[in-house]
Amino acid sequence: MSQGVAVKPIVALTTKAADELKLYLERQGKPGAALRIFVTAGGCSGLSYGMVVDDKLSDDDYVIEVGGAKVAVDRSSAPFIAGSTVDYRSEKLMGGGFVVENPNAVSTCGCGESFKTA
Repeated sequence: MSQGVAVKPIVALTTKAADELKLYLERQGKPGAALRIFVTAGGCSGLSYGMVVDDKLSDDDYVIEVGGAKVAVDRSSAPFIAGSTVDYRSEKLMGGGFVVENPNAVSTCGCGESFKTA
């Protein structure tokens, strides 16, 4: 009997991020929606993260679900953020929110929303 190979998800979602995402989506009246994370050209380091609530997922999306919270990543963004972890930070001074901890980023800017890959 052969064993299947475990496939690692494109991104991981921390428990804290999953809990905060579920609360956020419920407050938005979209409890079944996903947080779409995408990468675009721009920002002071070359690439920038974007995040939107999306309730129309595509067959080409990578969808990660943790504790009922969903994150979607499109195929063109996936190579830039593969292996990343999505967390939630509740910093008092600058607000807080969802952050991407990306092992592919060789440099980031001060805002943490722009990065450069090798």
